[in-house]
Amino acid sequence: MLAGLAVAAYVAGSIPFGLIVGRMKGIDVRKAGSGNIGASNVGRLLGKRFFFLVFFLDMLKGLIPMMIAAAIANRSGANSSLYAMVLLVGFATIAGHMFSIFLRFKGGKGVATSAGVILGLWPYYTLPGLVAIGTFIVVVYLTRYISVASMAAACVFPVAYVSMGTMRGWDPFGRRLPLLVFAILMAVMIVYKHRGNIARLRAGTENRVGSSKRANQTGEPPLAA
Repeated sequence: MLAGLAVAAYVAGSIPFGLIVGRMKGIDVRKAGSGNIGASNVGRLLGKRFFFLVFFLDMLKGLIPMMIAAAIANRSGANSSLYAMVLLVGFATIAGHMFSIFLRFKGGKGVATSAGVILGLWPYYTLPGLVAIGTFIVVVYLTRYISVASMAAACVFPVAYVSMGTMRGWDPFGRRLPLLVFAILMAVMIVYKHRGNIARLRAGTENRVGSSKRANQTGEPPLAA
């Protein structure tokens, strides 16, 4: 069941909600703004409410398969091999978003979908995931860069998992080491998908939330418009 769910999770993760929402509003988000199909670019092009809509839909792609997988594992005894399959479901969902089968294996950066995966695995990922989400909010407020906040949250997550796991006796370096390895893998994947943003940050051309600077040269409003 979990192996089949992993395949279904990849297909679900591949659904490009940002592209679908953009086309419903008459914009191909791949050809405007940053060219990314994620919530940030959709928000810059269409406004805040569409940012939240796409973020929520992309998050559900990770949350629902992970909750189903965790329920199957718990019902079956939740041994180490079953949780490895649960993590495979989560990985398949994120990989689907980043390398969509519907977009010739191109896609978004996986932040919202990873957030859904994190929140879906209670309590081992959900609790440190809340720390990562808090980090995201604080960094956005301080820097006005969604890309910086996304990478910061991704890097904080495995650290929060180790800290919380040690305090709560989860044995993060022993029985639940696979959870730590997967947390690090998610962080690496997210940072890797932001390499274009890193280049723009170095060049000083990265867009800020609320900036008066246009997202592109076609006249679309910035995120806070």
